Amino acid sequence: MEQVKTVILLAFLTVLFVVIGGYVAGSNGALIAFLIAAGINFYAYYYSDKRVLSHYNAVLIEDKNHRLRKIVQQLIYKSNLPMPKIYIIPDSVPNAFATGRNHENAAIAVTQGLLELLNEKEIEAVIAHELSHIKHYDILIGTIAATFAGAIAMLANMLQFSALFGDNRRGVHPVVMIVLALVLPLAAGIIQMTVSRSREYLADEGAARMTGDVKPLQTALSKLESYAKRGEVHNATEQTAHMFIINPFSGHETRFSDFFRTHPTTQDRIARLEELKFEL
Repeated sequence: MEQVKTVILLAFLTVLFVVIGGYVAGSNGALIAFLIAAGINFYAYYYSDKRVLSHYNAVLIEDKNHRLRKIVQQLIYKSNLPMPKIYIIPDSVPNAFATGRNHENAAIAVTQGLLELLNEKEIEAVIAHELSHIKHYDILIGTIAATFAGAIAMLANMLQFSALFGDNRRGVHPVVMIVLALVLPLAAGIIQMTVSRSREYLADEGAARMTGDVKPLQTALSKLESYAKRGEVHNATEQTAHMFIINPFSGHETRFSDFFRTHPTTQDRIARLEELKFEL
């Protein structure tokens, strides 16, 4: 089912690219947009995880006795998953994400700050959350969404540049181009929001069931949220924000943020976990 959702997402984003390319530059623009979208699809599926890890300067853990590796090993037996690659991001702000195209090509990355802030049980809960994302193929959809969101943002900037400096060979009204330049980033945000919000609740539940306890994840989420409001993960981008367990831009949220929130509020997530307590 998750693979079908991924195909539908890729098809929708490809059509969106082709329509915009055709509108701005005619049949040649549509063809060019299709070729670009095809290239993005190929790149997103096979290489976007490597790009995200490289962007955050993630370092692969090769020490088999590393404590984080031991935590992951204990959890994969419970989740019936192959061993993912484990990375550490040299950043003092605590956060984590998972990426990869399938169970066999998955990776989990945590910041150095997370390892220093959380206790063993809380780290285990965060890793269980990321393993739950891997198990349900959220990582593929999320990584593809991040790649396309970046491409859509780039396309919006090109349209804005063309409208402002008169590079408009097809005669599209500059106002229309400016509107598209403003609307496209919103579309990218909606794509990220759609693929992320509900998956966070499911991953939280999966982590609680995997560890058999809701409290460590609740306290971990609370700590991570508190730190995210005071600082950002270095090199964090809006296009990859939905991949993290806590939005790295929590400190910039306003009263209007709920409309484009990539994550449920931490309070709501903690409350949902509380409902699971008696069942577990």
